[in-house]
Amino acid sequence: MKIENVKIEKLIFGGQGLARVDNKVVFVWNALPGEIVDIEIVKKKKDYLEAIAINIVEVSPERVEPKDKHFLSTSPWQIMSYDTENKWKKEISVETYKKLGGEIFENVDPEIIFPEEEYGYRNKMEFSFYDSDENPNVFSLAFFERGKKNKFPLEKSELADPIINQTATEILNWVNKQGLERRNMKTLIVRSDGNGNSIAALFIKDEIEFDKMPKLHKNNLGFQIYYSTHKSPASVPTKLLYSEGQDFLVADLLDTKLKFGLLSFFQVHIPIFTKALVDITKHIEAGTEVIDFYSGVGSIGLPLAKNQTHVTLVDSNEEAIEYAKENIKLNNFNNCEAHCIPAEKMTDIITKNKTIILDPPRAGLHSNVTKKLLEAEPPKIVYLSCNLSTQARDVKILSEKYKITFSRLYNFFPRTPHVEGLLVLELK
Repeated sequence: MKIENVKIEKLIFGGQGLARVDNKVVFVWNALPGEIVDIEIVKKKKDYLEAIAINIVEVSPERVEPKDKHFLSTSPWQIMSYDTENKWKKEISVETYKKLGGEIFENVDPEIIFPEEEYGYRNKMEFSFYDSDENPNVFSLAFFERGKKNKFPLEKSELADPIINQTATEILNWVNKQGLERRNMKTLIVRSDGNGNSIAALFIKDEIEFDKMPKLHKNNLGFQIYYSTHKSPASVPTKLLYSEGQDFLVADLLDTKLKFGLLSFFQVHIPIFTKALVDITKHIEAGTEVIDFYSGVGSIGLPLAKNQTHVTLVDSNEEAIEYAKENIKLNNFNNCEAHCIPAEKMTDIITKNKTIILDPPRAGLHSNVTKKLLEAEPPKIVYLSCNLSTQARDVKILSEKYKITFSRLYNFFPRTPHVEGLLVLELK
């Protein structure tokens, strides 16, 4: 369904432009405030519609030409100037905080920290594969179209660290010599360490043996092939079929070495995350007992450990905690421990004399965690979030006993709508 001459009012949390058609709200991709656009409806919900602008009738002066042809799939904010992006990220963030967080955010006006580099920053990419009916079983790297199930081919991603594009292309060239069919193919994941090195893994739907394997170049430190059953999500390993070299990388954060795996959660933009980490260190006094909930491999808690009495890492991801334990040994820390358990099941360690670090997934904090924080009254809570809506919700609950003493935003993902927020809470 196509609709002509729709006026875009503003950008909203999530990244779309807001419009109205026949008194119904429409969220529109590829549209900027003030533009008149023709749209194609891609999703109909009871209370709203989702659409893509397919023709820009009146163009915003802030619109720029995107670098990626596939920008809508991976980075839909390539269409605006970088200054405009950061302006809107702050405006949307403040609006989200105040709308969902209430009075505690009344005077919150966070600065937004952003890198100079707009592209080439992502240290992890997941590619699908595409082949056409005209040229079957000759594959290209691919992404899914936004809002659709169709794939489209691409040569590279402008967001990716250059070594990721290089490694992905080399593996693709090898794939195309193996006689694989469309039904065999799942995904390719490539990660980098920010220093020009990569590891990669190919996920296929059948247990296949290959006569020749791709050669590792000096910067491609490891390659694995996994059989992944068609019943599982795209990149869940069922069985390891082949492995050469490393299945991990090592990054350096504040003179702390952190080892992480192909599937471990690790920050996508290391330089800007380091800036957030520096801010966190300024708000945690030396000689403190620290609990790092949702710790992953220890990317926040361990760089703090050298100045603290004790650091406890807690995460429910088994692989992440195994790496966290290795990272404790790698850095010779004798004041750290790591536990593989959901945060909501280990709230008994929250006490009045400990500082709490929170970096939860998008769902935010479990109610057991917020309840225990209010009961135990730790003096300081440092809350970094990738979802400002759930962060605002949680902080509103905690505002019963806590006040915000510091706030800052970080553009971890330039050219996308995503932004992260840091809030420091102290007892009233």
